[in-house]
Formats: sequence, C-alpha cells, structure tokens
Amino acid sequence: MRVTVEDNPRLPYLREKTSKLTHLPGCYIMRSRSGDIIYIGKAKNLRNRVSSYFRDNDHLTKVAKMVSNVWDYDFIVTDSEYEALILENSLIKQHKPKYNILLKDDKGYTYIKISAEDFPRITREMQKKGDGEFIGPYTSSFTSKQTADEVNRVFMLPTCRRVFPRDFGKERPCLNFQIKRCIGLCRGCFSKEDYAKIIDEAREYIKSGSTASVEAMTAEMEAAAENLDFEKAAVLRDRIAAISRAAENQHVIEKNFPDCDVVALAKNGGLSCVSVLNYRGGKLTDKSDFMIGEDEDDCDAREDFLLQYYDAGGKIPKEIYLDGEIESPELLERFFREKAGHAVHINVPKRGEMLSLVKMAKSNAAEKLSISVGRSGREIATLEELAKLLGLKKTPLYIECYDISNLASDSMVGGMVVLDNGRPAKRYYKKFNIKTVYEQNDYACMQEVLHRRFENYFDPECKDTGFATMPDLIFLDGGRGHVAAVAPMLAEMGVPCPVYGLVKDDRHRTRAVVSPDGGEIVIAKNRSVFNMLTRLQDEVHRYTITFQTKKHAAKAFEGELTKIPGIGPKKAQALLSTFKTKQAIKAATAPEIAKVMHISEEKAMEVIEGFIEGVK
Repeated sequence: MRVTVEDNPRLPYLREKTSKLTHLPGCYIMRSRSGDIIYIGKAKNLRNRVSSYFRDNDHLTKVAKMVSNVWDYDFIVTDSEYEALILENSLIKQHKPKYNILLKDDKGYTYIKISAEDFPRITREMQKKGDGEFIGPYTSSFTSKQTADEVNRVFMLPTCRRVFPRDFGKERPCLNFQIKRCIGLCRGCFSKEDYAKIIDEAREYIKSGSTASVEAMTAEMEAAAENLDFEKAAVLRDRIAAISRAAENQHVIEKNFPDCDVVALAKNGGLSCVSVLNYRGGKLTDKSDFMIGEDEDDCDAREDFLLQYYDAGGKIPKEIYLDGEIESPELLERFFREKAGHAVHINVPKRGEMLSLVKMAKSNAAEKLSISVGRSGREIATLEELAKLLGLKKTPLYIECYDISNLASDSMVGGMVVLDNGRPAKRYYKKFNIKTVYEQNDYACMQEVLHRRFENYFDPECKDTGFATMPDLIFLDGGRGHVAAVAPMLAEMGVPCPVYGLVKDDRHRTRAVVSPDGGEIVIAKNRSVFNMLTRLQDEVHRYTITFQTKKHAAKAFEGELTKIPGIGPKKAQALLSTFKTKQAIKAATAPEIAKVMHISEEKAMEVIEGFIEGVK
C-alpha cells in the first residue's frame, strides 16, 4: 500500500528533513498533527531507516496508516545500537504508542489448589478461593488442567466426591481403584502422615517438574527394594512408569532438557499471534498466547515481542528458542543477561527435539489466530509456509491463478481462479474470451488475459469486485516461458504483484514452482504447500477447460442454427445468449423466440420447424 501526498501533505517536508538526518544509531519518535507520539523505533542508521517510511514504495497496511498520520518526528542519537534498543524499550513503556506492538493477553489466570484438609485433594481452580495452597498463576487454562489431571493420575490420588476420613470403609472402592487409577484411600489403609507424604511428592512434582521427581522416586524405590519393602518399591515403580507415559504423549519431559521458552509467530493479514511455551525442569509448565498487530516484517515483530514480554515481568530462562531470525540477537542476549543476571542464548533450531517444540508453538499460534480470522490453523500455517518457500515479505492472502485452453486455434479462452485466505473464492472467478490472438499462442493469450485483468483494476470506473483487489501473488499454469512473457508486461503496467509458474510432470501432476528469475522451487517436501498448489492448479484447469468445452459446443450449435434460411450469426448468438441450452430453446414458444431474435412469429415457427423440433 502506497502513501501519497494526497494521503499525507507533509511528505515533501518529511523527505526533506530526513535527507539531512544523521547516519548514526538512535531512536526516532513519530508524532501526529496534535503532537501525540504514535510510533517509536530504533535504528543502527537513522537516515536509512527513517527514509524508508517516506519513500514512494509499498508498505504493509498498518505501516501505511502510520505514515499517513505522521506530521513530524523527533530523534535521539545514541552511542551504539545497543543503547538505542534499551532507549526504545524504555520509551515504548512510557508512551505506549498507537502503532507499536503492545502485548494484549486476553487470558485470565488459573491455579492448582492443594486443599486444606486432613486428606487434601489437588484440583485446577479459576480463582483463589477458600483455604489451601495455590500453585500458579498459570496463564493457560489448558496447561493447568493438564497438570492437575496428570498429577492425580501419576500419584493415583482420589478424584471422587467422598469425604475423608468420614467415608473410610463405608462403601466398596470404586472402579478407579480396580483399574489402578486410585490408591483406594476410601479403604482407610493410609494414615494421615503417609498420605501427607504422597501429597508432598505430588507438590514437588508440580513445582520442580518430571525429571527431578523421577530421580527422587528412583532413589526412593531402590532404597525400598534394599530394605525388602517390595510393596512400596512396586508403587514407586508404577508411578515412575506413569510419568514416563505422560511424557511420551505430551512433550513434557526429556533427559537433560533445559529450562527454556519456545516462541513462535503466526501471521494472517493485519493480525499476528505469538505463542510462548514455558518449559521448566524438563516439563511444559505453561503456555501463553498474545494477539499483536502486524509489524513491518517478522524479524521486527519477534524482537519487539521479546523485549516487551520479558520486560513485563516474564522470568527469563537461559535458553530462548524462536521460529525465525531476529535482527539483533546479540543485543537482546546482552540486554536479557544484564536484566536476569545470567547468560541467555537465543536460538533458531534447525533440527531435532527443539525444532519439534518450535513447530508445536507455531501450531498453537496458528490455532489461536484461526479463531480470529475464521480459518483453520492448518490453512494459516500453509500460507505462511508458502511465503517462506517463495521468499515473500508478507503472507499472501489473496492469490490468483490463470490458465489458457484451446482446440488448436479454435475456441481460445482463459480462466482466473482465486484463493482468498487459503480457500477458493468462486465469486471472484473470471472467464476470458481471447480477442486479439487469432492463432494458437499460449504466451500471447496469457499476456492478453493478464493485461485485460489489470486494465480493469486500474480503471476508476470499473465496478466489478472480482477485479477490484490487487492480488498478493499470481500463479500461471505454465513454466518459464509463461512467466517470462507476463512478468515484464505487468511491471510496465505498474503491477507490484510477484508472478510464479506452476509446472506439471509427465503425469500431469504439480511438480515445482517457477520463480521470476526462471529457477525452479521444489515443493514436494512441503506436503501442505504441495497439496494446496496441486488443488489450485487442478481447479484452474478444470474451470478453464469447462469454459472452453462449453464455448466450443455453443459454437458448433450456432453453426447449426445459421443453416436455417434467414438466420445469421448475430440472431443465432442472441438466441444462445438468452436460452443457454438446447433444452431451454426447445421449451420456448414462438413469441419468445421471435422477441429474442427480432424476427416475426412466422419466421420463429420456421426456426422451430426447421431445427428445434429435431433437437433430441
């Protein structure tokens, strides 16, 4: 989206001011006409960074809105980029500018409660109510419930409604005891002291994680076995096995697993979501989701988020794992080290267990975002993967795909299909009759179709909604030749949209994507992107070939009509345009046919007698 002088009459002044700006590092402070601070940023080169806002180029929607509201700006020069980062963080906290990312976590807090009873229960609670010990808070309701369920299962604690010690021995043990999901406290076989020891172990399990608990219980089990207390050793053995089973299913434990946070970003249009998974003691202890606005690029979004998240009180672990790069990892590591008092490493894993955790965090972010945009998490993730695969600066939400179909030089047509946020938008599909190409030439046909499509887009009087949107990405059903023929023409027209080709193999299956420079990008390894592009290519081919087949059949039918004396191509075309099918023409009356073809009813009867009554 471009910002013009019509959008912001101060652009000439701002460009002139920026041309004299220093190349030193520092912070810039954008102000509105009323003097309010609307955006704060940092730069290692102030002139280069600030001038990027006021050039005549495309911006993301949020950035364009900000630039259109900038009346003036201030700047503060610093001695280093690191000082600029610290200053930016401080200024954002003070002023909370409208167009900066400001974290909003819409979750309430939940707790794990150990009740104040002779024989305590462990439950998940939404609020701190009643007597007892509360562990938390947890920002993720799911995580707190999962933890409470897990600890009750591992330590076989009672979850029934019986009251102890009042109900000792009054009824037979329930099914949970029979299937070894409960220790059978209702039998009255445990003293208050023995049960308190189990609760202490459960409390430690919640607080310090699975790894520490397994080590402690393993030592206790071995000691019990040496003392010939085999019943106690068996209980501990089963408990350790239960923890291991839980770990396998929930990514909650790993030998030598570090305390870390796993952070991933999902984007869709003007919305973004960041998910943070907190691992402590080898165990997933909490999850948080934050809806944020769209930043200039993913690097900036991650960096801005990390600064605000940990500066707001989040405990800084020694390891932070991200789903992508940030601009200044060394500066952030230094900032966090000074804040936390220990070394902090920021990593982007490429393989192994940590990469699987990053993918899990990204899936969580996509699912959270899907609720807001009405798309599935898988659709959002696929569009992000497509952008990454093609090296696009932003996630493509509006995608058009084109195909050409003909029978030699006869019935040449083009088709356009649309994906709107990952799903077919049939209301925007378009058919094109080729008008300027008279011999079979797919490249020239494709040029005509794309030229006409964007002529409509740039025509201020065009009211067709199918042409009103500038696509984020264009695919052509074809290879290098199609891309080479179309891309220069679109650039000359001022169309900023990237153009790629879709190539099929000998079995007519999507094989690769042809980039604007003519190289091929293999997509088979990315299953979700491969499936989406295969469906897109199949859909545009189906749509175009169906149009071409109908046109060819109509042309043949038109030839049959013109054999009737007195019926020329225009009258035949008028008849076909109105009634569409042979069956509809056959069912029409002589007055209806006469009105459409502008002939007398007597002549219409001749049409019926001469041809239509013979239609089978």
